[in-house]
Amino acid sequence: MRVISGEYGGQPLKALKGQSLRPTSAKLRETLYDVLGDRMRGAKFLDAYAGSGAVGIEALSRGADEVVFLEAYRPAIELIRRNLQSLGIEYKFQIIGGPVEKGVERLEQRGSRFKFVYLDPPYSEVREYHRMLRKLGRSSILLPQAEIVAEHLRHTRLEECYGSLALFRLLRHGDSQLGFYRLVSKVM
Repeated sequence: MRVISGEYGGQPLKALKGQSLRPTSAKLRETLYDVLGDRMRGAKFLDAYAGSGAVGIEALSRGADEVVFLEAYRPAIELIRRNLQSLGIEYKFQIIGGPVEKGVERLEQRGSRFKFVYLDPPYSEVREYHRMLRKLGRSSILLPQAEIVAEHLRHTRLEECYGSLALFRLLRHGDSQLGFYRLVSKVM
């Protein structure tokens, strides 16, 4: 696994052995960042269920000002640290361990706001997608122009709307999909 492009492009990243994590494929990361493009420059990016940290590290490589990694699995947290260290990345990031929902609550309390949120729970945890998208739809951590991207199996049906979030784009790549959500204003 490697960083695809940007400042750290071509540099190797480590992944956990076994079935503990399912890293986002290079093709899917490339598709994601083709869509996000130059809008990543200067952005704050939240990598929820960060796993190896590859998606957030790619955001840093492509010019994000800050990335927050949320991850509950202790070996994955250590892996994110090792991947960041191997690239010489010493700042512009935070790693928050523990349940992702609690991490979002901590970020709300701090007044953190993000332009992009990447949501990638284990594919088998379908309820987690719905729960977290609903939470994000009510959350104060989203900037008005924020985009939330949910990576999921193509057979998993996510809702068109979660509170103030509305699906505006769906991209399929193999067995995976990226669902793009944004805030919508409520009609009075």
